[in-house]
Amino acid sequence: MAAEIHSRPQSSRPVLLSKVEGHQDVVSAALLIPKEDGVITASEDRTIRVWLKRDSGQYWPSIYHTMSSPCSAMTYHHDSRRIFVGQDNGDIMEFHISEDFNKMNFVKTYPAHQNRVSAITFCLASEWVISTGHDKCISWMCTRSGSMLGRHYFTSWASCLQYDHETRHAFVGDYSGQITLLKLEQNTCSVITTLKGHEGSITSLWWDPAQRLLFSGASDHSIIMWDIGGRKGRTLLLQGHHDKVQAICYIQLTRQLVSCSADGGIAVWNMDISREEAPQWLESDSCQKCEQPFFWNIKQMWDTKTLGLRQHHCRKCGQAVCGKCSSKRSSYPIMGFEFQVRVCDSCFESIKDEDRTSLATFHEGKHNISHMSMDISRGLMVTCGSDRIVKFMAPSSGFLCSTVSVLEFSSLKQVIAAPEAQLKCLPEPPSWSVGVSWVKND
Repeated sequence: MAAEIHSRPQSSRPVLLSKVEGHQDVVSAALLIPKEDGVITASEDRTIRVWLKRDSGQYWPSIYHTMSSPCSAMTYHHDSRRIFVGQDNGDIMEFHISEDFNKMNFVKTYPAHQNRVSAITFCLASEWVISTGHDKCISWMCTRSGSMLGRHYFTSWASCLQYDHETRHAFVGDYSGQITLLKLEQNTCSVITTLKGHEGSITSLWWDPAQRLLFSGASDHSIIMWDIGGRKGRTLLLQGHHDKVQAICYIQLTRQLVSCSADGGIAVWNMDISREEAPQWLESDSCQKCEQPFFWNIKQMWDTKTLGLRQHHCRKCGQAVCGKCSSKRSSYPIMGFEFQVRVCDSCFESIKDEDRTSLATFHEGKHNISHMSMDISRGLMVTCGSDRIVKFMAPSSGFLCSTVSVLEFSSLKQVIAAPEAQLKCLPEPPSWSVGVSWVKND
């Protein structure tokens, strides 16, 4: 497979409001505190810190707590003010934070894993703390008793997790590139299905329970939208990043997906349009355009006294073609290809100029991004990564848009202020039905 250099449309980057420096190692997670000018960070330097905005406009730590092992994952439940921190040694530590965010009390230790904790979620209704780890398992433990309720093992490191609190379904992404859907019970679980489509390890997941949509980002630089509730197994491929996709967030109100990659790229995808599914790649022993044999087709090569050609695939129609019949390159955003990809000559002629109009905007975060947290109501986004810096950003005009016009976050606040009426208009989610789709990337 020959390497190709892709270009993508550029846009202005978000406005940097402030940044926090002070950690001595990778910042594993940074979570905005709802209704507060503050953020909670967890780092590989074994510290948990709560940063509050002072009158000077700078963020200073109000809480500084040192752990026994590097912090690898974190979740925060604001209503109960409970923090769960996963560690490199496999333990999860629970803390309760005071109302003024100046004191944090240790509650309990959960021996959830035998290796690094990769993701955590907390369900208040069932009092479960659910986690995945590099010991290749998902575990769920009772926060009342601290006892282990169940475990399920995979063939690869479990890397990320999403959980549907209403139906108790868990989505687990792993290093083999597949996503496993499980139904968790009190002391057992059942595997519903596995989703396969990425060609690299799953690095991030986002579940939207209202529309029954699952989004997955991977080290193959791509994002896949899985229509879990659509009953048809529909999938959409999104390609626009140049590095592994480390964080994703779907904004249901505006039908937009925000994704961040390891190289600092931030993309905002318009999902409020009718997109096309990428076709499955067809298999053939000869070019499906000129019928010249591919290099493994010995019989046809001998019969025609010709040298075999290398096989390629058109990204628009999926046909197997030779290099001569696919010499053109084009973007095709309606199918998720924001940069130029290989297409056959006939498909190139069918693509109009308006078909190449970008359906995403791209911005530069100017640092490595491994984790992202967003607060739409306040117009804030916080990112962190291996450069030990936490950045507070306010997306610029054009960063997010609605179906009617481009909105600044100040306008979004007015829309968010009364979301109930809009949410009541949403259709009831259909029953669970999962299809498996294979999407190949070159």
